[in-house]
Amino acid sequence: MTTATTSTDRPAVPAASAAVIEASGLTKRYNGAARGAVTALDGLTLSVPAGVIGLVGANGAGKSTLIKILLGLLAPSSGSAAVLGYDVTDQAERIRTLVGYMPEHDCLPPDVTATEFVTHMGRMGGLPPTAAKERAAESLRHVGLHEERYRLIGTYSTGMKQRVKLAQALVGDPRLLLLDEPTNGLDPAGREAMLDLVERIGAEFGISILVASHLLGEIEQICDSLVAIESGKLLRAASMSAFTKASAVLAVEVDEGAAELAAALRGAGLAPRRDGRALLVRLGGTEEESDQVYDAIRDAVADLGLPLNRLERRRHRVEELFADEDFDELDGPGDGADPADRSAEPAAKPAAKPAIPAAAAAISGPSTADPAAAREPAAAAEPATPAEAAEAAESETDHE
Repeated sequence: MTTATTSTDRPAVPAASAAVIEASGLTKRYNGAARGAVTALDGLTLSVPAGVIGLVGANGAGKSTLIKILLGLLAPSSGSAAVLGYDVTDQAERIRTLVGYMPEHDCLPPDVTATEFVTHMGRMGGLPPTAAKERAAESLRHVGLHEERYRLIGTYSTGMKQRVKLAQALVGDPRLLLLDEPTNGLDPAGREAMLDLVERIGAEFGISILVASHLLGEIEQICDSLVAIESGKLLRAASMSAFTKASAVLAVEVDEGAAELAAALRGAGLAPRRDGRALLVRLGGTEEESDQVYDAIRDAVADLGLPLNRLERRRHRVEELFADEDFDELDGPGDGADPADRSAEPAAKPAAKPAIPAAAAAISGPSTADPAAAREPAAAAEPATPAEAAEAAESETDHE
């Protein structure tokens, strides 16, 4: 396993580097005899500031390939990338002295103790023997394995092994952590514990963290910002508050009489639709039109004598990013205060978080995977989808 640790005399990060990760036109193609050419990353351009950043995408979207390029373990086919201001092609070794890496797959030796392994990884990163032992003990304490640090790793549970991988990423006192699917293989309780641990490291240690995951709920729970990629292309990049901003849709909920209210709103020229217990009604394009929508809802509720339970602007959910082609532009109207927002119960606003600049070119494309077809066994001669091919190519080049 390759890890990123640091020595006491590590080079300073270039002052001109404002972003922890930058990429411009980054492309990676795999050439395989069995599957032919597979493009894992396709012209990816992004800029990631400090903080806890989520990297989301389906399996095979290119997340692991991007991380390996950022560490200098893979050479890009074209384009450029920099980590902490250092070029991934020419200064890869220097990057690995400043970055801690937690790989996705289980790659731990079963016949050594956690203390021995983490100390060894510290020594490989350039720490003196005594400093490596001290840092190993400290890292294992931070991840909750202080009492179990002298046990053989082969006797650990899956959750404990994930913590060992996190500890070895921390042992070199890195300035940036790259975590590839940190909750892989964990049960719900283990997932929550790992997410709490990652969030605490980011908050208490001030370390920037890039968390790669295909589970959107995890990313939404702990991250300040989000980078979404699909089929190797950038889908969106923005702060988490921008992803979950108030939309141009009102959620109306009454304790009873929802069907009657829907009929009355249709009679007023609106087009409500059900979403669980609520009715969703789109606001107008101007302040005056939005006022008319509010007035129509107020009048309909009052005329029917219905008990109004909730009236607020609906907020986007991160999972809609991949499912809804009509997902509003993140920098468009609705982000922040709006003169037409007269919610009876305003939705709680997310805490202010550092914004991540939108990429220079946001490229999106519909997924090629068919959910129904995914449940059917594939014929032997049937070609793989691009996502499957990319995922297979990533696995073939996994050097952990």
